[in-house]
Amino acid sequence: MGNTNTATLLVSCPDRKGLVAALAKLLYEHGGNILQAQQHADPVEKMFFQRIRFDLSELDISRDELEDLLRIECGRFDMRWQISYGDRTKRVAIFVSRFEHCLYDLLIRHRLQELPCEIRLIVSNHPDLGPIADQFEIPFHVFLITKETKLDQEREELALLERERIDLIVLARYMQILSEQFCDRYTERVINIHHSFLPAFSGARPYHQAYERGVKLIGATAHYATLDLDDGPIIAQDVVSCSHRHGAQDLVRKGRDVERLVLARAVRWHLEDRILVHGRRTIVF
Repeated sequence: MGNTNTATLLVSCPDRKGLVAALAKLLYEHGGNILQAQQHADPVEKMFFQRIRFDLSELDISRDELEDLLRIECGRFDMRWQISYGDRTKRVAIFVSRFEHCLYDLLIRHRLQELPCEIRLIVSNHPDLGPIADQFEIPFHVFLITKETKLDQEREELALLERERIDLIVLARYMQILSEQFCDRYTERVINIHHSFLPAFSGARPYHQAYERGVKLIGATAHYATLDLDDGPIIAQDVVSCSHRHGAQDLVRKGRDVERLVLARAVRWHLEDRILVHGRRTIVF
């Protein structure tokens, strides 16, 4: 899964002179060796974004002391910042309903060590996919949801996620709308796959909507889930061509391939700390 003796720092702030130098100087003075540094300056909004991956082998202070110094330095520049460490594996929960293609894809990629995480559990509102969880030896939890039980069941789900110290939730075609409480608890930590090229065809049955419009491209969109349905910051998208020869079920079949790829790409980018959220959009390094 890569070198565990590393850290990744993500920052964003209003653009000004000296930002790159300030962070590089702080790390250099305390033995941090920068392995990768990527940055983006937005000329319209006058914003600065940076991802720094650095080696900790010769760091001459503790991690807590490093974070104290970062807090001070980033405060000088009004930086929003976060740091993660290579030896702290992120803990993931996958939410599913009855569609198995995205779930299978994530589990196989994880088995092949393409996703640097620990998949702790699978949650579903139906029992159908339990045998897949058993096959991969991952705990499977069913929360049957009706209009009357939805909020109570969500509270149970949140309690489970808290006990398991879950860092990231992946909605792998989970056909339930999350509550405001859920979205607030896991802001920018819930990735959803929507089976259309958003903002086109949001909501239910997007492939059928696309067929009715006679589109020549269909796609899939991975985004962070928010209270506004299918409107969270977009992480990854892709498309595949289609024509008048393709019926609605053909679009569903073609779309499944795109869904798998786009969701896996977005999850990997999040796990590798490559995403910065700015308002309704993302910067992905």
